[in-house]
Amino acid sequence: MNSRRKALKTITAISASSILPINLTYSKPMAQKLIHQVFFWLHKESDLKEFLTDAAPMLGRCADVAQFILGTPAPTEKREVVDHSFHVSCTLFFDSLEAQAAYQTDPLHLEFIEKYSHMWKTVKVYDIAI
Repeated sequence: MNSRRKALKTITAISASSILPINLTYSKPMAQKLIHQVFFWLHKESDLKEFLTDAAPMLGRCADVAQFILGTPAPTEKREVVDHSFHVSCTLFFDSLEAQAAYQTDPLHLEFIEKYSHMWKTVKVYDIAI
């Protein structure tokens, strides 16, 4: 009888320990947050003011943008690893990959592209998962 109880306890402990780590480590997956950094090189320096005041702020007004930061190159020291060559940087924060995907078809984003794409010669995007 003692050996049967001991065997039953052992089997129960082994069963519980094989399930326990799954239950403790599983949690609902969090939405993947994202930083979407966009760098613009303009054709003409004379377009910079309009691009900063009228064009780029449109992106921050898109429905799925959680946070928007607009900037220009900082007057930091010139070093080989620092790129000061762009004219405008837009940093957009999204609460999920789905929000970033919805932003791509947002009417304001599409209007921005249609209305202002003639101003830039190059655009670079860096998407960062956070």
